[in-house]
Amino acid sequence: MLKIGLVQQSAWDLPIDSMPLAAGYLKAVLESDEAVSSEVEVRIHNMRGGWSVTEMTRAIFSDGAPDVLAFSTVGWNYRNFCTLAEFYKQVKPAGITVFGGTHVSQQAERVFRECPSADIIVNGEGELTFRELVAAILTDRQDPALGDVAGISFRTSGTGHHTTADRPRIDDLDIIPSPFLTGAIPLLDHDGVFPYEFALMETNRGCPYRCSFCYWGGATGQRVRSFSRERLAAELDLLGFHKVPTIFLCDANFGMLEADQEFTEDLLKTNEKYGFPKSLEANWAKNKSTRFHHIVRTLRDRGFKSSFTLALQTLSDEALTNMQRRNMKLNQWEELADWLADEHMEAFVELIWGAPGETVESFLAGYDKIAKKVPRIAVYPLLLLPNTAYSEQRELHGFVTLRGQSDDFEYVLANRTSTLDENFRMQHFMFLARILGENQYFKRLWHPARVLGGMTQSQVINSLLEWVEASKNPSVQEFRAAFSVIAESPAIAGGHRILYSDPEIDLDFERWWNQVVVPRFPAEWRGFGADLYTFERMSRPVYQPPGATLRDGWRVEEDEYVSDPVSFPFDAAKALESLAAGDTEPPVSTEVTYEFRSQRGFYHHLDNHETGAHYFADAVALSVSETP
Repeated sequence: MLKIGLVQQSAWDLPIDSMPLAAGYLKAVLESDEAVSSEVEVRIHNMRGGWSVTEMTRAIFSDGAPDVLAFSTVGWNYRNFCTLAEFYKQVKPAGITVFGGTHVSQQAERVFRECPSADIIVNGEGELTFRELVAAILTDRQDPALGDVAGISFRTSGTGHHTTADRPRIDDLDIIPSPFLTGAIPLLDHDGVFPYEFALMETNRGCPYRCSFCYWGGATGQRVRSFSRERLAAELDLLGFHKVPTIFLCDANFGMLEADQEFTEDLLKTNEKYGFPKSLEANWAKNKSTRFHHIVRTLRDRGFKSSFTLALQTLSDEALTNMQRRNMKLNQWEELADWLADEHMEAFVELIWGAPGETVESFLAGYDKIAKKVPRIAVYPLLLLPNTAYSEQRELHGFVTLRGQSDDFEYVLANRTSTLDENFRMQHFMFLARILGENQYFKRLWHPARVLGGMTQSQVINSLLEWVEASKNPSVQEFRAAFSVIAESPAIAGGHRILYSDPEIDLDFERWWNQVVVPRFPAEWRGFGADLYTFERMSRPVYQPPGATLRDGWRVEEDEYVSDPVSFPFDAAKALESLAAGDTEPPVSTEVTYEFRSQRGFYHHLDNHETGAHYFADAVALSVSETP
């Protein structure tokens, strides 16, 4: 019996597991093949993002070392997996290590040099390659015929290595067994509860675009290949039966194909049958067609929660040209943003800072132009990913990069149009912008600050940044110490949790708001401005660590946290709606009492801005009879 360990580690330091989809595919492929299934024992080792190498070592090897140890490798876990492979080779010198995934594919020379314990690298799609590789090992464990396996690189004598012929892309995706329908990925824990942050699904593979910063599994600039409708419907039915709340699609451009509309129809049928799933998150199509409009409106009408992405990356024409995105219809974004707003649908914009052709001035001008229509903006630092055009154009663009402290990504800290000093400052801007904007710690303050206070969104962020940097408050200083040199996602998540964990920081932010921003409002609006921060605070999700006492003023009712009644000297919700509609008449002084209701579970989803957005509280105005 050949014992095989499949190791996967998520990106996020979440208090809940991420679904091991890649490992699930590999396990399903092996266990569904009659030629190998009876001779292998496959185990998935699913590691959380925050686990140390020592914790992972104990989890993997506590029951002994497998004969084959295969790693699903990306930038955030590459170094950890190299260390685990080194340990494995000491425990089992004859064991075989396999590295696959986007970070190592087609990177044999570098990986074999940096990771001496790596034996085999899988290039491209891994399912059929891994099955063939395992079959070769079963045939001859001492000297498997690796040269006959397409799509791999393997060590030869000394420091040399050999790369076999490329394996063609899998045209009929249905030949890959479903990790859900085969049971390769368990959908319930020991308590009968769905144990993951959300369910990951693929409806297709491939992307027709060739953006300079993106690799997308090596399938950029390629024809999109789809799983069958029948298979996807069966998977949805199983997920709905197990009461999976959220589906997250791994597709590059959901909403582009006719099959995406069919998937939406089957998703809604599943929801009608079981009451689940209740939300859908996706990487939405770059160019928004009539089909996209139909899908998002249909989901909205059925009460599905979702965040609709405008992946603009930049508004700079020069930077767009360098990105090979200049001619995308996505750049005609304003009409789409207006349509989403008119349809009352949540949207967010993705931007990249650090692209060649972009300056601080052009970036902030674009940021503020976008924020007028879509204040929820996710700003990511530019990474040089393996196999991308940017990675191959280092000298042309003058890239200066730094590899992450705990990951293996190359972060751009200077290029031909931005200096190192500018980048260091922009990293701090991004750190705060991602928490306040992307994660919506500020959700209702942006528009009043701009319309009544004359401050752009970037000016608000920089104003608070200056306040934080000058603060003597110990809690705020602790938050300031969490600012990283590079605004990478784990650091953002850590700072976000500090902010929700320490109410004193939010009280200090309120002092900044009232002392710096509200005085810029017209005199008749300043009372509104001061009370607005309280309305913002009550509208945030309830952060409730397991076992902690529920904070004062809140109670539990079934699946919701419900606040005690909170009175305001005006109708806050109506005033915000009026401002959004362009009415700058000050609100009428009428006491209105609200009850705030927030879905439970935010603690487990805070680190993901897409699923975290599902937990914001609704403000319910109480009638006079309901007001104590």
